[in-house]
Amino acid sequence: MLGLKVGGVPEHFNLPWRMAIEEGKFRDEGIQLHWSDMGGGTGQMIRGLENETLDVAILLTEGGTRAILQGLDAKIIQVYVNTPLRWGIHVPYKSDYEQVSDLENKTIAISRFGSGSHLMSYVMAHQQGWNTDSLKFNVIGDVYGGLWALENDEAQVFLWEKYTTHPYTEQKKCRRVDEVITPWPCFVIAVRKEIFDKHPEELKKMCDIVNQKAQELKENENAIDLISWRYNLRRSHVENWLNETDWNYDGIKYPLAFEKTISYLLKLGLLEKEQAEDWRTKLF
Repeated sequence: MLGLKVGGVPEHFNLPWRMAIEEGKFRDEGIQLHWSDMGGGTGQMIRGLENETLDVAILLTEGGTRAILQGLDAKIIQVYVNTPLRWGIHVPYKSDYEQVSDLENKTIAISRFGSGSHLMSYVMAHQQGWNTDSLKFNVIGDVYGGLWALENDEAQVFLWEKYTTHPYTEQKKCRRVDEVITPWPCFVIAVRKEIFDKHPEELKKMCDIVNQKAQELKENENAIDLISWRYNLRRSHVENWLNETDWNYDGIKYPLAFEKTISYLLKLGLLEKEQAEDWRTKLF
């Protein structure tokens, strides 16, 4: 039996993985899958792939693409969620900030360098016409660190998936002033190169299982209640999120999505031109 160490954010996007594990779907196919919640997001998972504490990671597309093109010894085997991610732009609850334009030159809380909260800050700044060279960051580890930074004026801006943070806005731990939507499918499945080379058939089975489970969840008439209960989210928010979200049920390749991601990373100065050369061979 092949043992795989898999990491992903502890959010509703990854419920298909959790359900498949609980139902023994991977074990039935000869895969012993050990799941780890990665509250530090994509940056934490990139470190996990680097130091081999993870074999497989469900990464944000922009973070995974950039890390591999900068030398991470991994391959992307599939787009996992093919709809965009909606990042809430959060500020301290008691602050006077009312709109994104108020936040220029403010300190941005990020989980780690190379994470989605880091890279999407550049997307936000670019959309606002700010000088991206002057962005200031405070590395805070995870969502709780971000909330702490806002409450203690260690940062004035914090980007995180808006449905995940909604309970905190209701608890008045922060306010959401706007959102930034990724211009590409939001999550990919990345695998360490050694595992990719040795176990292609098992990895295909793994993806097929999780894609099938995602399809079942999407079509489940009780999905809203299930997600609401498991992730402590309002039913109305789960309903909106589920309507906005589609997983890659058929395992379709989306090369144009990566072309768009790389183009954006180059434009923002987050990738060197030579790193992006021959990107298809490097990524897949």
